[in-house]
Amino acid sequence: MSEQPQQYDAVVVGSGFGGSISALRLSEAGKAVLVLERGRRYRPGEFPRDVTDVDRIFWRSRHHPSATGMYDVRFFSGIGVVAASGVGGGSLIYANINIRPDPVVFDHPRWPASINRQSLGPYYDKVAAVLSVRPLPPGVEVRKRDVYRDAAHRLGRPVFDPDQSVTWEATPDMDTGRGPCRLVAECEFGCQHGAKNSVDLTYLARAERLGTEVRPGAAVSHISPVEGGYLVEYRDSQGMVSQVRGRRVVLAAGTLGTNEILLRSRDEVATLPDISAALGRGFSGNGDFLGSIQNASTDLTPAHGPDVTSVISYFDEVPQFTMAAPTFNATVMDVLASLGQPSGRILRWFAPLFWGQLGRIIPWAFANGLMSRPSRLPAPHAGDPSRMTNLFAIGRDNANGRLRLRRGRLDIVWDYARENQMLVNRMLQAMEEMGEAYGGTFAPLVTWNVFKRIITVHPLGGCHLSESRETGVVSPEGEAHGYRGLYVADGSVIPTSIGFHPAMTISAVVERTAEAVVASFPG
Repeated sequence: MSEQPQQYDAVVVGSGFGGSISALRLSEAGKAVLVLERGRRYRPGEFPRDVTDVDRIFWRSRHHPSATGMYDVRFFSGIGVVAASGVGGGSLIYANINIRPDPVVFDHPRWPASINRQSLGPYYDKVAAVLSVRPLPPGVEVRKRDVYRDAAHRLGRPVFDPDQSVTWEATPDMDTGRGPCRLVAECEFGCQHGAKNSVDLTYLARAERLGTEVRPGAAVSHISPVEGGYLVEYRDSQGMVSQVRGRRVVLAAGTLGTNEILLRSRDEVATLPDISAALGRGFSGNGDFLGSIQNASTDLTPAHGPDVTSVISYFDEVPQFTMAAPTFNATVMDVLASLGQPSGRILRWFAPLFWGQLGRIIPWAFANGLMSRPSRLPAPHAGDPSRMTNLFAIGRDNANGRLRLRRGRLDIVWDYARENQMLVNRMLQAMEEMGEAYGGTFAPLVTWNVFKRIITVHPLGGCHLSESRETGVVSPEGEAHGYRGLYVADGSVIPTSIGFHPAMTISAVVERTAEAVVASFPG
């Protein structure tokens, strides 16, 4: 450990939406900025495609401590979570979808009065400009979009094509190594062609040109107050412990990472003992619920296009949710179709044993080639991959999960199925209706049948925006109650479920927080 830690105006922890936005705005203000990112940097063409190479696919866990891959897959007591690791964070593997949610989302009493759809409008505009968002051009022929939209119309449901952070056509000023969208349905695997306007290629790239330093392979442990700022301790990829100092610190390590760092800082090393008792409360999975349709009555050409093309809204009813139909490249669709739609009834007896072991079982299945080629075993409703689609509902769950440290490890406790039964039942009904419209068979993800737990790719909450430390962890401007100069800027500050793809709302809130961080510097 160095005796004299390097000093920066701002140390930003994490390089996803929150970290990259914060870094750019601070750099534009002339501040010396360091970004600490636990994962590696990926350039277009460098994303892993060999799924048997689990150390490049999965982030380290207690079962695979050496793995430094993109996908952080964890199975907590009450919920499963898929997050990202790498320079660019969740933007590397999200489906590019950028939606400004309906105003009703902000009517929940957990939102501070100063934050609503109208007040966030200018910040949504900033995000849209930097990410160059626009929907899939109407002149591009995408069969799966046509079928999905037609099914929605026949069901009498409103459907729209959302803005996406994608460069659809070649432009003369494209960066070296970047190209237009090839419509290969690999948005959530890392875009090999550089067509995705992920934050590492937009916000963070601009910040680096202005002098921001990005340090990959730096996993932050905890934060300590020191005179004039904070000391940030981290461990590099070789296990060496180092420290840096920042006059301001912006925690943007994602919902899991930020909560874990603050919980450790408060409860284990006691360097931030006055962090609000509300820390970790109000976790949401954003109502994520997965299912599939097999054996549709028509060819969907699922491997052509972006992963997601259109979104159906169910916000005219209660419970409120939206639904998309993500599909992937031909290799992945071949595997998924071959797995069919098993009910999982037999496994229910062993559910208590298996859930905690999925973090070991899934990488084992990948490493042994079970997910690299279609299964040869007969499976219920397995069929032609060209007639298969996934369904993905996103709803307004009750955001009642709780993050906590248990023997030094992060856990999430939540009786999701019981507390959100009405939401899940309505989503299942809507998906079954869609299956009928497609003329195929519908089934939820088998893990729901077996474990009655959801797997979310949109973890939110635990460090809520709030007017007081009694009701949340940070102020409406993102500053930690009781700790001047310590900010949180990621999905962990979102106080409720959104029911839409959340990336744009997280980014707009972060833009607002970044404005406050810049203004906090004297002069």
